[in-house]
Amino acid sequence: NMEATEINHKIRIGKRIAELRKERGLSQTRLAQLTGFDRGYIAKIELGTFDIGIENLSKISNALGVMIDFIPV
Repeated sequence: NMEATEINHKIRIGKRIAELRKERGLSQTRLAQLTGFDRGYIAKIELGTFDIGIENLSKISNALGVMIDFIPV
């Protein structure tokens, strides 16, 4: 089902962002500062409870020093 697939992708993306952030020793607050986003927004993305657009994903991937294709879909 398409809705379940979308939810699964949001969760996978969020977990990967959290993993990369932690590997780099960054707090959610610091990642928020680097991207210009609110810490709460970063938290929601990492939990997979918030849709992330391609532009915001690009800002986060740049802040983490990774290519936007860091997650196989």
